[in-house]
Amino acid sequence: MRLRYVARKVGWSLLTLLFVLSANFFLFRILPGDPLALLARSQRLAPSALAKQRAIFGLDQPLPSQFVTYLHETLTGNLGVSIISGQDVASLVASRIWPTVLLVGIGTGLAAVIGVLVGIRGGWNRGSGFDRGTLYGSLVLYSAPEAWLGMLLLIAFAGTLGWFPAGGYSSGTTTGLGQVADVANHLVLPVVTLALGYVGQFVIVMRSSMLEVKEAPYVEVARAKGLSERAVRRGHVVPNAFLPSFTLIVLSVGFILGGAIVIETVFSWPGLGLLTYQAIQDQDYPVLEAVFLLSSAAVVLANLVADLAYGYLDPRIDEV
Repeated sequence: MRLRYVARKVGWSLLTLLFVLSANFFLFRILPGDPLALLARSQRLAPSALAKQRAIFGLDQPLPSQFVTYLHETLTGNLGVSIISGQDVASLVASRIWPTVLLVGIGTGLAAVIGVLVGIRGGWNRGSGFDRGTLYGSLVLYSAPEAWLGMLLLIAFAGTLGWFPAGGYSSGTTTGLGQVADVANHLVLPVVTLALGYVGQFVIVMRSSMLEVKEAPYVEVARAKGLSERAVRRGHVVPNAFLPSFTLIVLSVGFILGGAIVIETVFSWPGLGLLTYQAIQDQDYPVLEAVFLLSSAAVVLANLVADLAYGYLDPRIDEV
């Protein structure tokens, strides 16, 4: 991989992060209006109290000065305090990262493994009953709303059968291995919901890549050399067809820190998604700024990793 290719990708990523920082500031400071004025209308703050709060949050300064202060504080890890709770935003966000990583990481990994394997088999056996069934099923799951899937699972397995809890992170009544089992029990329904919602895209992408690669000239050459169909599939078709799915997997990992807002809200899972939903409801802009910045930076970083890995896996890429 050429150094110029790496430098170009890193440079574009840094420029994207700078754009995200700027957009993050103006998006929540200008478009919604004065957040404290909105809060005052709901809580009937006196003008003197409102002026005091505006000074505390630095909203009494000119916009350019606010932007410079915002850049300095963000780069030093100071994300401000919550307008609603008064908690340090960095600590509040940090406390929600692990539940989201647990939920979205396991769910995405499960969807990726199942989706890629199903896509390989379906694409290799195009037109078979398995291919048609899994393709139609993938399209249905891909188009199904996550909230609808989650509520169906809640009604069936939490309400009717009572096999799993209806929501939350844990019951809080156990410790040690019992606590691990308790968290895993609470995790089942949201993970299955997320995996069902994501598996369709992995099946479709992998199947499409298999269909394209299996018709490539070098695959015909491999067959002409006398290789078995199994060897052709494993040694030539799957490795090359996996590249688009690899990119999708890496980008999906980047979305982990964005949280699964709908799923976490349906199952009351205390992650970044639920925190985002609550901040939207409360118009808590410092929290929204922090979550947006964190999730955007994670996506940019994941995209950079995907580009660099793609350039390594396919040397033709860095020649462009």
